[in-house]
Amino acid sequence: MKILLLEDDIMLNDMISEYLTSTGHIIVKTVTGTQCLETLQQERFDLLILDINLPDIDGFTILEYMHSQKRMVPTIFISALIDIEDITRAFDIGCHDYLKKPFHLKELTLRINKILKTRIVPQKHKRLSEHYSFDSESMTLLFNNEPHILPKRQLQIIELLAHNRSLVVNYDMFRTYVWNDDYIDNATIRAEVNRVKKVLKEDFIINIRGSGYMIKRPD
Repeated sequence: MKILLLEDDIMLNDMISEYLTSTGHIIVKTVTGTQCLETLQQERFDLLILDINLPDIDGFTILEYMHSQKRMVPTIFISALIDIEDITRAFDIGCHDYLKKPFHLKELTLRINKILKTRIVPQKHKRLSEHYSFDSESMTLLFNNEPHILPKRQLQIIELLAHNRSLVVNYDMFRTYVWNDDYIDNATIRAEVNRVKKVLKEDFIINIRGSGYMIKRPD
């Protein structure tokens, strides 16, 4: 996913960015509310990770601005604020999750993966290869615009990869989305992906050794 990060602590900003980049996401870093708003006016994102307490424009104001512009982007607040009134306000204005500082970076990934399971992908049709595409509305894999029927789990694998074209889908993302957070070892995931690859008429699923899989955006 393409993620906008707002965090005024430079060291924490760098740590979060480096970690999420290593898990296959594209991160755009900002350190002030003003910089964040300017970036939001120029680019579109799949997810916002916003600090709340900032010296200029706070995270609450930024999310309220986005909603006033009818731009509904999944948002995670990260904050040292622990007062229930602050947390309540965060959810009242439409955040998807609230992570109290300090937190483990792995926990942030789990929260992101939860959002990934339910986020709405606006683009209906996704080209996967020369002849394959995925219809997000009907949840159908198409070969030359004709349905290619797959078992539910294999279709979920295609769906997850299709929604994250050109990004690495790591094993934790497969566990969360396809296996509903059940602990499945990496070998089992690889075996299931390989079964999918064997029934496809084109080889467009790429193995990223030690990390996961991806589908590149066709030229």
